[in-house]
Amino acid sequence: MENGSQPATKADLGELRGEVEQFRSEVKQEFAQFRSEVKQEFEQVRSEFHHEFDDLRETIRDSQTEILRAFYGYAQTTDVKLKEREAVDVALSQRLTAVESRLLEVEKRLNLPPAA
Repeated sequence: MENGSQPATKADLGELRGEVEQFRSEVKQEFAQFRSEVKQEFEQVRSEFHHEFDDLRETIRDSQTEILRAFYGYAQTTDVKLKEREAVDVALSQRLTAVESRLLEVEKRLNLPPAA
């Protein structure tokens, strides 16, 4: 097989077949090893991705909690202010009713027609 001008013999073909099979076997082995390495790296990247995703999820939940706490505090102060205003409205209404009653009594004493 050294000489390219001579016809190939069965021995040359057998030798070539052996070399091709050996090359094929080596390629298969390297491919399997490469595939295993890629699979390991993929699993590592996947694990890191899930870890980062879990961290992001926890950060979002923490942010939600902080926002809800802030709104809760605001709602509490607003509720207190509204209750105070309601109490003031009730007191003002009572005072107005008292004034109207007194005015009615004055109008009765003076015999004035009630205001419309």
